[in-house]
Amino acid sequence: MEDERYPIGQFQCPKVVSKENVQGWIEELKTFPQKLKESVENLDDKVLSYTYRENSWTIRQLVHHLVDSHMNSYIRFKLALTEDQPTIKPYQEDKWAELVDSTMPIMVSLTLLESLHKRWTCLLETLTDEQLKRTFIHPESGAVSLEKNIGIYAWHGNHHLAHIHQALKRAGDFS
Repeated sequence: MEDERYPIGQFQCPKVVSKENVQGWIEELKTFPQKLKESVENLDDKVLSYTYRENSWTIRQLVHHLVDSHMNSYIRFKLALTEDQPTIKPYQEDKWAELVDSTMPIMVSLTLLESLHKRWTCLLETLTDEQLKRTFIHPESGAVSLEKNIGIYAWHGNHHLAHIHQALKRAGDFS
């Protein structure tokens, strides 16, 4: 049985991250907002309340979470590019998903995600090999290189897109 928490599996970073890996991940980040939009833009409030497993986030919460998470990542990239191994602040994503802005119409977050990914990928495409090796310190995970973090967030978007598709299948509205 497929693990409902990780429908595409957990992120596996290659031991040596190649330029091809990075370019592929950046392409994933470029195309992700459109993939997400195509999956959710015509869903009504009832369908947006579907979950991918018992006691999981709703589709609406997943869309808003993606923006929260990717905004945090974008800021972490900028910190790592402008400071020497900054220690980043984690956030309590479960509590963020319960805040009132996670009940807003999803188009607000879809628009924000599209703009954010344009800025983010513009920045990522200019990074030198040296910049890709720069790191930030995550209090729980330790040092994370920017090249690895690009892969993590390419995976992250697809991970939650799979959750959305799971929720739709679970409710019988997606084939």
